[in-house]
Amino acid sequence: MKAAFYPGEGKPVVIEDLPEPTPGPTDVVIKVHRCGICGTDLSMTKGEMWDYGPGQFGHEYAGEIVALGSAVEGYKLGDKIAVLPSGSCGQCEGCKGGNPVLCRNAPGVTRGFAEFAQVPADVAVKLPNTLSMADGALVEPLAISLYGVRQSRIQPGDKVLVLGGGAVALYAIYWARRLGAGRIVAASRSARRKDLCLEMGADAFVQFGDNEVGEVIEALGGSPDIVYECVGVEGMLTKAIMHAKLYGTVVSLGFCTHPDPVMPAMGSYKCVTLQFLVGYTMKDFLYIADHLDQGHADPKAIITNEIPLLGLPEMMETLRGPNAETKVHVNPAAG
Repeated sequence: MKAAFYPGEGKPVVIEDLPEPTPGPTDVVIKVHRCGICGTDLSMTKGEMWDYGPGQFGHEYAGEIVALGSAVEGYKLGDKIAVLPSGSCGQCEGCKGGNPVLCRNAPGVTRGFAEFAQVPADVAVKLPNTLSMADGALVEPLAISLYGVRQSRIQPGDKVLVLGGGAVALYAIYWARRLGAGRIVAASRSARRKDLCLEMGADAFVQFGDNEVGEVIEALGGSPDIVYECVGVEGMLTKAIMHAKLYGTVVSLGFCTHPDPVMPAMGSYKCVTLQFLVGYTMKDFLYIADHLDQGHADPKAIITNEIPLLGLPEMMETLRGPNAETKVHVNPAAG
């Protein structure tokens, strides 16, 4: 089979020929139909401190079961599944907290950029017939934002500011709207994704600039109760604290992999709560699979391109520079 391989140390991603996987007793093998390119895929293949290291990768994926292990129950050939790409030992503190991304013992299942993938059956999430493979490959990024919004303890009527216009930001808007936010403002450096922000549920869009604090206050009718930082670059934590109201909450979902200094006095003088989050729970995956077709907007609206697996290396380089994409899906089944 064809599969993407990252050699590590910032070397270019290559497409290799690897043996087709066979299932262990508790595994399923899927034919991968969609795998999304994530910002983490870009940042962790640059050879910096946070690096995937040599191996396969791809964690936003869905496919069709084509082989079953001898001990697998509850699945059949042809089932459509999304994959929770983090294994779980069930015993460590991360697993006990319900978040398998924090498990330090179980291996990951990040092998979605391939024609076929072997995955443990206990991380396979069945997709209803109403959902497509494109929907299935969005479950993982949707789960990141759902987990973040839930953990922030959002309350009905809360004023919300979302910093950023990428997938995590767009889906933070989506879930904040579904979970009862009052007014929601999206803010970003560029207005390119303004329409998508509004489609996902934002009431207004503000472009970063000298007057942004006043514009946000005017659009929300006050300073935000919760600020979701979804950009992940230096300076965004300071910007989020600057916007937050007294006793407000700042949630870091951007996963910045560089030092991002903040002035503690700025946050202290507002008594701001700063919350760092990553990952999701299996409950988030199951909820999304069961309710994705019942929302106020179509999450697939953020997909701007679908490419074959052989186009992945070139597309990753394109996404590192100025580009017009939002969410790109790789379709290994397209050849």
